[in-house]
Amino acid sequence: MNVTSKLMSCVAGALLIASGLVHLAILLASGASWWGPLSLRKPMAFGLSFGVTVITITWVSSFLPLRDRTRAAFLWVFTAASILETALVTLQAWRGVPSHFNVATSFDALVTRGLAAGGVVLVLLIVAMTVAAFRPNASVPASLHLAVQVGFVLLCGAMVVGGVMIATGMRQVFAGNAAAAYALGGALKPTHAMTMHGILVLPVLGRLMAFTKWSEERRLRMVRRAAAGYVLLAIIVAAFNLLALA
Repeated sequence: MNVTSKLMSCVAGALLIASGLVHLAILLASGASWWGPLSLRKPMAFGLSFGVTVITITWVSSFLPLRDRTRAAFLWVFTAASILETALVTLQAWRGVPSHFNVATSFDALVTRGLAAGGVVLVLLIVAMTVAAFRPNASVPASLHLAVQVGFVLLCGAMVVGGVMIATGMRQVFAGNAAAAYALGGALKPTHAMTMHGILVLPVLGRLMAFTKWSEERRLRMVRRAAAGYVLLAIIVAAFNLLALA
């Protein structure tokens, strides 16, 4: 069951990446706009980002002290929610309407609620896996364990940033200012992206160090430095984001 869930998630992640690449090719070939809420850039970005994240979570989950059934359930649900998010964004892009902050029709409002529901599911799963990452795990080297922990904390930060973006945009929608919703709601995208993919960068570094001849103590020091550097970079990006909004 665990092997099946991992294979399913990896295949799904690859298909999401393929979807993102197809939209990238269309953008390049057509010369269409890369900006605005109607651009095919959104399904491209969602396909690539969610595809990479699904595959990353599938791999990183193997370092968490979880029972096989629990891990498999997490992967099934995480993958399904990721597919839902990408599919709804892609659907709205091809319909020529915004995917987020769009309550113009009952169907658009339903899509917006679907995106919100999928986001809530992802947040709950990420929090659960973050908690698991902080449990003792003697089967994983301390350096890799730390990389996974910091990666999940950063991913939780990305969820917080995403929540702030949605809340900011919806506040403008309810105020009757849809144009401001798209401008302000997407203002923190760089911070969101930076924190979201720390879960890939740091565990990859921790895993690669296992192939060195360094002592575990030295590997741990290197991961600490890399994690501190990544967090500092994320803070700098967030600071520039906030300054741009001021």
